[in-house]
Amino acid sequence: MPIYEYVCKTCGNEFEALVRGEERPECPSCGATQNLERQMSVPSAHTLAVQTPSACPASQSCGMPNCCGQGCGLGGLG
Repeated sequence: MPIYEYVCKTCGNEFEALVRGEERPECPSCGATQNLERQMSVPSAHTLAVQTPSACPASQSCGMPNCCGQGCGLGGLG
């Protein structure tokens, strides 16, 4: 049961939705089901506690400024 990230083109809301089988997600803000665009997600990586920014599992691929706990939130994984 994957969790996908979406942007609603009707109202601009960004949200995550657990999608099972053939279910269609619904925007929690406006209720739209047709104008949703699935976004690319950063893969999750479970590692030991991150000690330095260079040890971040996504430091080379996330593309976020201030990577490793200061912007993308992956630095606290452990």
